Amino acid sequence: MIVLGLTGSIGMGKSTSAQMFIDEGIPVYSADETVHRLYSGAAAPLIEEAFPGTTEDGKVDRTKLSAAVMGNPVALKKLEAIVHPLVRAEENRFRDGARASGAKLVVVDIPLLFETGAEDRVDKILVVTAPEEVQRKRVLERPGMTSDKLDAILARQTPDAEKRARADFIIDTRHTFDVTRGEIRKIIRLLTV
Repeated sequence: MIVLGLTGSIGMGKSTSAQMFIDEGIPVYSADETVHRLYSGAAAPLIEEAFPGTTEDGKVDRTKLSAAVMGNPVALKKLEAIVHPLVRAEENRFRDGARASGAKLVVVDIPLLFETGAEDRVDKILVVTAPEEVQRKRVLERPGMTSDKLDAILARQTPDAEKRARADFIIDTRHTFDVTRGEIRKIIRLLTV
């Protein structure tokens, strides 16, 4: 089974690309979706213990948690020490299930693939990218997003140029969905022959 790591900076088209793999019948694991589930479940009491007042009704309040860790590298490391092992365990369960079902190719969608050392756990890397102005436009259209928040997020991420330099495959998502889908289909064919 080949494990393809899907990554890219915020607003580059990871979620759309991941959905296109799913549409082609490829199993996809999403680290972000796992975090969202964990914030409503197993991680919530651990996060509340470490960051009192950041949960409500047994679920993490993302706005409060963001305020508690934004601009505080020590707090961010503390949060990552809680969440990353739980995310990794879910990823391992996904891989085991895909392997047992005979999948030839799986995609692990990990936004912080390089930042967390996860590139060592994949066979190939796909980076989705777009020009900076396209990225900023996409992200700033999201509810509650500001230019300052975007800059803070980007400051924690490996620069796009470095990600592209470390990739086995690159898809520029500024083009139409059909163009992106065609590129994804090419990658699937290459990795499943």
